[in-house]
Amino acid sequence: MKHHLLICLTSALALTAASGHALAQDVERSYTSVTNEMILDPNPGDWLQWRRTINNWGHSPLDQINQDTVGDLDLVWSWALGEAGQQEVMPIIHDGIMFLATNNNYVEALDAVTGDLIWSYTHTRPAFEGGYHNNQAMRQKNSVALYGDNVILTTVDAKLVALDALTGQVNWEVQVNDWEAGYSYTAGPLVADGKIFTGTSGCSIVGTAGACWITAHDAETGEELWRFNTLNDPDNPDFEDSWGGVPQENRWGATPWATASYDPELDMVFYGTGMPIPYMEITRGTGDNDVLYTNSTLALHADTGELAWYFQHLPRDNWDLDSPFERLIIDAEVDGETRKMIVTTPGKNGITFGLDAATGEFIWAEETVYQNVVSDIDPVTGRATANVEIIPTEFGEPVTFCPAIPGGRLWQASAYSPDSGLFYLPAGNTCQTMAAREMSEAAPGTAMGMTQGFGESLAPNATGVGSLHALHVADGAHEFDVQQGPRFTSSVLATSGRLLFVGDADRYIKALDDETGETLWQHRLQAPVGGSPATYEVDGVQYLVIAAGQSNQTHAALTPGGLATPRLGGNSIHVFRLAQ
Repeated sequence: MKHHLLICLTSALALTAASGHALAQDVERSYTSVTNEMILDPNPGDWLQWRRTINNWGHSPLDQINQDTVGDLDLVWSWALGEAGQQEVMPIIHDGIMFLATNNNYVEALDAVTGDLIWSYTHTRPAFEGGYHNNQAMRQKNSVALYGDNVILTTVDAKLVALDALTGQVNWEVQVNDWEAGYSYTAGPLVADGKIFTGTSGCSIVGTAGACWITAHDAETGEELWRFNTLNDPDNPDFEDSWGGVPQENRWGATPWATASYDPELDMVFYGTGMPIPYMEITRGTGDNDVLYTNSTLALHADTGELAWYFQHLPRDNWDLDSPFERLIIDAEVDGETRKMIVTTPGKNGITFGLDAATGEFIWAEETVYQNVVSDIDPVTGRATANVEIIPTEFGEPVTFCPAIPGGRLWQASAYSPDSGLFYLPAGNTCQTMAAREMSEAAPGTAMGMTQGFGESLAPNATGVGSLHALHVADGAHEFDVQQGPRFTSSVLATSGRLLFVGDADRYIKALDDETGETLWQHRLQAPVGGSPATYEVDGVQYLVIAAGQSNQTHAALTPGGLATPRLGGNSIHVFRLAQ
């Protein structure tokens, strides 16, 4: 189905609906409605949601830009984004239109060839209390996906909003959770099977005790279909014991704040969850118990929200090393048998896991960056044992753990290429010193971490902060590791041009050989490279879009030789194509 709009007016503003504005241009635009079938098998030239496909590969089949031609890339246009804050944007592209959702949920639609603005939407949000709640608004990640004729937006005040793809008009909105309690969204939805799947953020804020949700909504109407509470499960007899007697009203965490993946054959949606809060067990009172469902992979039946299985990657977390990051669904041959796997580096400690997607059975685990928080992983069950030597036994007692709270790995997404058979992880070589504080009353809008920090350091024997790891998905064997001074600060993009695109804190976007990690091309931008790079095609021409701007993961002080970063990030995107 085609959705048409003729924009040919003389006024500066042609259409206004709520806070969406369509600008005057002499152009007729046609937009093809995004269907469930298109989501399962997207056009190679499109990028419909966060990692392009519902299996979260972060891979494009386009190959016009390849190892032989990448040296001919030219910058063809740039665009300054309308909001400050952390640069974590994911451009979404369909029918020659690029959709950008930035901090404070400001959304723009641009012509993907020329960079001309088509429309903008300004989200009106309430005033928040507390620094942490306000901070949520300034680190919005990949917060839109496409369905039908709508751009589906998750907002920092815990709403789902459907914007008309050609005008920016609000078609419907739903208040999913209570923003006054502190709930929010900091990452975008997954749209699949006619449903919008979202994971709640803000479950560390004072008013959110006892409940943190994964939800499913009807993609056409926004009607809620089900919700799952990651902090309480009466159907699991092990759940209550795992919290060591801590009542539900004193539980925080298990936050599913990243974006899910979905498998249509299993009809399951896969989420990761964050750490327990307060961060250290001496403060939260959980003793040496596992604390479910923190730091876990949750497999939920997509139609009902019922739990199919779970796997806990880091029981008894004491260091804010949460595990909510993307789960990739990959078919791989393991011991002569094809298995549908979840391959993921779920948490900040950088340990990568292979699990059976249908059952959660452990297949393998492999370390990447240096870590000292897990002392052992059972080779049969995959159960991780926390390192008791760095679990504080007294308040104010400093402990040094690796990696640091910013990782290891953080929100910057991994990727998989079916061409190389490799899984790619951008990471950092860091450590941190921290101490536990006693539980105390916290102000509204603030987080319940209850720790005291003493700074970060470079990991032992590291020659730089930056690392990128390539692992075989069948067994986790390392194919190559890239080590460099500056940290990699963007997600990874893999393409059938046999390239990896990734950016770093020293302002370079790089194209790497996907089998060796060798740098084949690089271009320096105005600020640290952030967000998630994407590639798309319009009228037979392949483009590459890169974001740069403010980043709080530069680790400038830890970078050997020092690292100068701009005082103002100047958040922007940059679009490249091959020279004509």
